Amino acid sequence: MEDFIKRSLSLKDAERMAAAAIAKAGELGMFIAVTIVDESGITKLFLRMDHAPLIAVDASRKKAVTAVGFGLPTGESWFKFISQDPILREGAHDFTDFMLMGGGIPVFSENRIIGAIGISGGHYVKDQECAMAALESLL
Repeated sequence: MEDFIKRSLSLKDAERMAAAAIAKAGELGMFIAVTIVDESGITKLFLRMDHAPLIAVDASRKKAVTAVGFGLPTGESWFKFISQDPILREGAHDFTDFMLMGGGIPVFSENRIIGAIGISGGHYVKDQECAMAALESLL
C-alpha cells in the first residue's frame, strides 16, 4: 500500500482557534459554543462557555459542517450565493445540518480545505467576529 497524506486541521490549531474565539466572545460580552470540524465534517473540538444558550450547541455544529461541506462561509457569502437562484434558495434549508446564519468559516491550507469553525451564541454578526478572531489566530 502506498503512503498518502491527508491534510487536516490539527488539534493544536483547533485549540488555538477555540481559545481565540472565546477570548473575542469575552470582549464582546457574550457566551458562545464553538465547534471545530476536520475536512470531513467530523467534530475535532467542541467547547461551550458557561451560560451559552443551549441552542448554540447544535447551531455551532451546523455552521461548521455547512462551511466545510461547501468551502464557503455561512452568512452573507452563502446568502449571496443562493439569493438569485429560487430553487437553491428554497431547497438549501432541506440540507441536513445546513445553517445559513453567519458564524461558520472554512479553514484552508495550501488551497485545500482542512476544516471549519462554527460559532453560535449571539447575533450572527458577533458570531462571525468570534469566528474571524479564531481564523486570524492561525496566521
